[in-house]
Amino acid sequence: MHDRPPTLADVAQRAGVSYATADRVVNGRGGVSDKTVRSVHAAVSALGYVRNVAAANLSQQRVYRFVAVLPDGSNAFFARMRALFEAAATRMIADRVNLSVETVAAFDPAALRERLETLAKQGVDGIAVVGSDDASTINTIAALRDSGIAVMTLVSEVPGSDRAAYVGIDNTVAGGTVGRLLVLAHGGRSGRILPVVGALTARDHADRLQGLREVVAPEITIAPVIEGRDRQDLVEAGVTQALRADPSITAIYSAGAGNVGLIRVLQALPATTRRPIVVLHELVAHSRRALEAGLIDIIIDQRPEEEVARVIDGLRLLADRRAPILTDPIVPTIYVRENLPPEPQITITGNPQR
Repeated sequence: MHDRPPTLADVAQRAGVSYATADRVVNGRGGVSDKTVRSVHAAVSALGYVRNVAAANLSQQRVYRFVAVLPDGSNAFFARMRALFEAAATRMIADRVNLSVETVAAFDPAALRERLETLAKQGVDGIAVVGSDDASTINTIAALRDSGIAVMTLVSEVPGSDRAAYVGIDNTVAGGTVGRLLVLAHGGRSGRILPVVGALTARDHADRLQGLREVVAPEITIAPVIEGRDRQDLVEAGVTQALRADPSITAIYSAGAGNVGLIRVLQALPATTRRPIVVLHELVAHSRRALEAGLIDIIIDQRPEEEVARVIDGLRLLADRRAPILTDPIVPTIYVRENLPPEPQITITGNPQR
């Protein structure tokens, strides 16, 4: 028996092939017959050989190329996530990782498909994407996987796709949590919740709304949904009109973005008007200020720092042809005015609004 870990030379000897051939098989470089591949894999299994990925990458002078594809626009949450990816990219240059961020029009499956197809032609090692669950996105993810490009979905799941892993919160559970909080806030009284989403075609927003519907008590009804396209002007107009038309509204749940517009509506309410209970997603600069000022009541934050870290770790494992570490969905943090954390130090360029 060996008192040392088995080496690639041991694998080559047991399989009856040259070291170079064993190296090609273990590192997946092709050009080897199926029979030889089976012999080398059998030797690997019999000896318990574990490939030294770091050494292999160093010897091959390999540089990973990963891309995060995020929605563009003035969405402050995705601006925050973009800043986190960019900060990680700077740190990872020394680790031979080229990490870039690209944006694509929000709620536009055709634009997303075109961008993913372009990246496929550029020979990237892995892609993290905030996708949609339409057929074109599902088919494009499958084509990327078939071409050897690792794909992870981020923030919004894409059911039925061939993605390797999903990183994010369980959006149905998040919506259900909001529903439970609003039931408690109503204290057994009747009420009416006004939901605001970016688009019902966005899987994460639709799942949050479904979770809300599953939990609210019978005495609390749901008003017609406002689709604000994550635009503050559309959200402001829609909420203003809804509050004027329906004085029975006692709560607002914003499951999407455009919340600067919502906050403006709340600021403009007459002092004699009782403000609805307000819950929204993502701790960003303006939602923090609104919570501190007492304009809103609860923020559900999906911890983008954790999401970015998990995506990077997962893409590296997948690029090395190892299975990503499968973990439970990220548990979001519930913030009220009393438990707000210190201001983040990540610099966000531009003028994002959510």
